Amino acid sequence: MRSLMMFALAVAWLAGPNRAVTAEGRTVPPPFRSALPPVPALQVPGTGAEWHQQRDGIRAKLHRLLGDFPTRTSPPKVTVLSREDRGIYLVERFQFDNGLGELVPGVLLLPKAARGPVPGILYCHWHGGEYDRGKVELFETNHTPVAPGPALVARGFAVLAIDAAGFGERQGQGPDGLKGGAGELSASKFDLWAGRTLWGRILRDDQMALDYLAARPEVDSQRLGSMGMSMGATRTWWLMALDERIKAGVAVACLTRYQDLVATGGLKHHGIYYYVPGMLRHFDTEAVIASVAPRALLCLNGDQDVGSPVSGIRRIEAEVAPVWRLLGAPEAFRSEVYPGLGHVYPPALWTETTSWLDRWLTPNR
Repeated sequence: MRSLMMFALAVAWLAGPNRAVTAEGRTVPPPFRSALPPVPALQVPGTGAEWHQQRDGIRAKLHRLLGDFPTRTSPPKVTVLSREDRGIYLVERFQFDNGLGELVPGVLLLPKAARGPVPGILYCHWHGGEYDRGKVELFETNHTPVAPGPALVARGFAVLAIDAAGFGERQGQGPDGLKGGAGELSASKFDLWAGRTLWGRILRDDQMALDYLAARPEVDSQRLGSMGMSMGATRTWWLMALDERIKAGVAVACLTRYQDLVATGGLKHHGIYYYVPGMLRHFDTEAVIASVAPRALLCLNGDQDVGSPVSGIRRIEAEVAPVWRLLGAPEAFRSEVYPGLGHVYPPALWTETTSWLDRWLTPNR
């Protein structure tokens, strides 16, 4: 009986006001809830000019946090490996040297029936096993598999995608020659020693891919978009925060406010690539998202997705909506949270994706 009483007291203490209980029933010890210094809140100024100055400061800080990278060659020197006619579109496989000792493979899909330059989409693959450069079947619509790349090119978009560091043809190409999570960890350690981050490497490669997409004569460089799920979603909103060329983006199944991830015991839900040293000394995710304004960003998430706590999504929405209003474009930011939905990309969200990209990149359709 005494043992049962002591156990009950221990449970009561664990679940008490000084400890947070996660969705899995575990607790987050107080030191890890309070050891972070206070994260500066996002302060929205009164004028657009003041915001632009503040935004430039956020971007500069983000670049410093991502690490010390050599200036990228723009556009990169690209080697075309093959071209293939797929009927309504052409497939070009290519690679470029990212200036960090790596060859980055990619694919470009071009609609054949286009008259004049077409809008371009940078497709950002996710972190799971299905990441084959925009051709992967993410879901089924009426039992018909949909591959994002061909589906978008059929709507008149040019679509470009690359393999991120450690994925696809770059599996096992890191410093230890390891694959999967072990390869990511080795690459992250290497970059930290070099004064930079794996996340910075991934985003820099994406910007070089965007450089190539924008330079193609078949593509309208004033109508560039980005989209992706999970890691691809995070790549999309980080890229939009850093690069003004992306006019519209869709981020599915990943909108994580980092303080809320800590509070819910969710650090394990993201790979090592996701973490940028020192970021919470300066701001949280809302500062990154707000830096996208006034361009068009759609965020689609489920309330059962443990990698993106709903409390954080709601805080982000509340913090960034005033920035879009300040800049006269409240309709250009939209965030939806779907009840009962986890870390998935169902057909309804694909319909939302294509509608958003059509609206902002092909207004005359």
